[in-house]
Amino acid sequence: MMGQEEEGKEGPAKSSGPDKSTMTEMRDVLSEKVIGAAIEVHRILGPGLLESAYEECLCRELALLNLAFERQVSLPVEYKGVRLDCGYRMDIVVECSLVVEIKTVERLLPVHQAQILTYLRLSGLRRGLLINFHSESIRSGLKRCVLNYRPESACEA
Repeated sequence: MMGQEEEGKEGPAKSSGPDKSTMTEMRDVLSEKVIGAAIEVHRILGPGLLESAYEECLCRELALLNLAFERQVSLPVEYKGVRLDCGYRMDIVVECSLVVEIKTVERLLPVHQAQILTYLRLSGLRRGLLINFHSESIRSGLKRCVLNYRPESACEA
């Protein structure tokens, strides 16, 4: 599990928290695990099903990997100091740090990238995966997104 050390192992003195490179590495490992789970679901089911079916199966794979996740996470909008439930839902949030948005469309469009970037901004999370299960392969239907200051480079294949 993230952040836990094995008993009996000695190492350097503990600091106030993991350094940036360690956090980045842990998140990259997490993304790779989720991508691997998505590839397994796509390998078994192929394209053509509804988003809800892929979500259910991907969550089963995440559970088999012992990854903590939440489904259909409500995402309120804060407007002038008031939290409003506008009906936004993130498909899956893995380990409280990675948003996974599932699509079953012919091809990913800029509006899909805008959607996940908005979810990242509203949730305060920084990393997301946009996965299109309707594509030939998951790798060709995958966008990794990182919330940053340069929107044109926020999502990459």
